[in-house]
Formats: sequence, structure tokens, C-alpha cells
Amino acid sequence: MSAPKFTTLGCRLNAYETEAMKALAEEAGLGDAVVINTCAVTAEAVRKARQEIRRLRRENPQARVIVTGCAAQIDPESFARMDEVDAVIGNTEKMAPETWTGLSSSFIGDTEKVQVNDIMSVTETAGHLIDGFGTRSRAYVQVQNGCDHRCTFCIIPYGRGNSRSVPAGVVVDQIKRLVQSGYNEVVLTGVDLTSWGADLPGTPRLGDLVMRILRLVPDLPRLRISSIDSIEADENLMLAIASEPRLMPHLHLSLQHGDDLILKRMKRRHLRDDAIRFSEEARKLRPDMTFGADIIAGFPTETDAHFENSLKLVEDCALTWLHVFPYSPRPGTPAARMPQVDGRVIKERAARLRTAGAAAVARHLAAQQGRTHRILMEAPDMGRTEQFTEVTLTRPQSEGAIVTATITGQDGHRLVA
Repeated sequence: MSAPKFTTLGCRLNAYETEAMKALAEEAGLGDAVVINTCAVTAEAVRKARQEIRRLRRENPQARVIVTGCAAQIDPESFARMDEVDAVIGNTEKMAPETWTGLSSSFIGDTEKVQVNDIMSVTETAGHLIDGFGTRSRAYVQVQNGCDHRCTFCIIPYGRGNSRSVPAGVVVDQIKRLVQSGYNEVVLTGVDLTSWGADLPGTPRLGDLVMRILRLVPDLPRLRISSIDSIEADENLMLAIASEPRLMPHLHLSLQHGDDLILKRMKRRHLRDDAIRFSEEARKLRPDMTFGADIIAGFPTETDAHFENSLKLVEDCALTWLHVFPYSPRPGTPAARMPQVDGRVIKERAARLRTAGAAAVARHLAAQQGRTHRILMEAPDMGRTEQFTEVTLTRPQSEGAIVTATITGQDGHRLVA
């Protein structure tokens, strides 16, 4: 009996959950199956999920095809209607051992093809203990799931449910286990990371969790935070940025736009000046801080002037790593009912943002010449600096090790040391 194959689309949280599913499927003895963990952040992500399902069915004609993830949670019936699909599993169900026991013990018939319940009824998130991600470099730890906010463009709360937190003790125990297994870097991940703790006793904040991890796991060399909402950064998080060298100087900011009117129409909680103020304060506290950011191009009603404010935000916030999303309407969201921007204009604006992002990366790479960095090796010849910059090393190193090297050049995409 062959082992099931897993394919992950989308975010780091999906990557984490895929690893947990692998363990659950193995414990349940699931045999010849293909599991696709889908993403729904954009219409393009859903299209790619369907494309991947068809490809995997062609390549695995005898295997059972199981679809899960956010796209499956939001629109399970449409995936169930695909001839290539044998079962559709919701985001809550995919993390339950009994789901995989049931899949391994019976043939998937029409009566149980869809196992998707109301995600909004879920009030807790379990901290699934996993030992890694098939690599010796870094591991991801889920500390939060879901989102209580309803940005007008976003479908994800309907795939993930309301915000819920993993208790700090569970998080710390998992990180201790990962460090004992040899991991030198851990990344905290979630859907709305800065909302962590709001549903826990005493309503702790993300900064409290970060400080607790660094205090209780002194052997952890590097702690990294994934995407945050900068307007919700708390006092202890800023203190950790200023005083904890083991907290990596790289933050990915959920900015989405640089114009106040568009931010209000998106129903975001910050304004342009808030983003600039946060980035300036973080760089003042940690001069080597670098920022990534999500920016949407062509949001409904976006004019040339609105877009120029987004373009200028790259420089005003000193952004380096841009994730540019050409806007696409998601049925069921308020933004889908707003006046839409012409698709050709959206494409052109996204291209201009990507050009600005490429220029920002070029400036960052040039500034590293001659500097010494501590590099976490992801492969024998490639690693990442503390700012998450890729580095090619001329001499092979041990995967997972942290090595100190001086930057001797760059190739336009990554550093050379």
C-alpha cells in the first residue's frame, strides 16, 4: 500500500496544516490517495486549485482524490461536482483524527463525499504537535486561526472562521520540541496573527507570547513572525523588536493599499500615516529591520491618484519584499458589488508595483555588499539572512546550520557570500 501524496497551495498556515494532516493520515493508515490543500485568497488561487486537481487525477488515475483547505470550505459543492474528486473535507474536519480514520477504513461513496461543517461555529484551535516540514532549516508553528475582521475584498474568514488562539503553554511546548529536534528557526503563523490572545484568559497580546517564547525557550536561536497587522502591534512586541536579537528583523505587513479613501472602502483599520509611522518606529528600534508587504492593485473605484499613493508607499515605508495582488472580485464580498476597474488597467498597475518592488530589492541587495550576516542554510549552497534575504554560498554548508559569512556580491536576485 503506497503512502498518500499531499499538495499544498497558499499560505504558511496551509503548509503547517499539511504537515499535521500527513501525521494524521499516517496514523490512520490511509493508503493510495492524493490530498490537495487549497487556497481561496483570490479567484486565481481557486482556478489554480482546480487545475492542480485535474493534473493530479491524470497523474494518479487509481488514487482517491481528497480536496480540503479554504476553497473547499467556502464552496464544497462545486468541488464535489468535479469528476476528478472523491471527497471534500472542511478546514475543521481536516485536522480531526477521526476524519482520516474514516477515510482509511471505508470506500468513499457519494453519501460521505462532502464533510464540511459550519466554520463559524468553531471556537477553539488545537495546537497540533509536528516535528518539522521535511527540512532541517525552519519550522512553522500555528498560534492562531480565523479572523474577526471583514475586509470588503476578503473571503478568507468564510474559509477559516472567527479568530481563535492556541494557548501560550501549548505553543511553548511545541517550540521546545522543535528545538530539541534540531531546528534553529521557528516561524509563528496564523490568519490574523496580531489578534492572538483576544479569546484567551487575561487577553494577552502577541508581544506577550513572543517575550514568553524567548524567555522559556532560551536555546531557540531564531524566532520569526509571519504577516502582521501593524496597527495592532502592541507595546511588548515593539519592546521585543528593540531588545531581542533572537527575534528576526523582518516583518511582513498587511498594508493592502496606500490611499486613505481606498483603505476605508476596504474596511481596513489603519490609514496611510499609520503604516508610515509604524515602519519608521520599527526601523528606529531596529535599524536593520526589513519589511515585506501585501499590496492590492486595482481595487474597485481606484483612480490613478489613489494608485500613485500605493506606489509611493513602497518608498515611504521603505518596503523591500512586495507581494502584489491584482484585484479580482470574490463573489459574496462587498467589494465585488463596487464599481470595478478595467482589467487592463489592473494588470498595468500591478506591473508598475512589481517594478517598484524589484527596484527596492535591488537597493537592498546593493546595500549588503561587504556586510557580515548570520545565514540559516536551507540547502547546502543556499540560505537566508536574518532579514530573510536569499544568499548563495560558494562553499557547501550543512542544511539547517547557522553560518557567519561576508557578502561578496549579488546576482540581482540574491546575495553571494
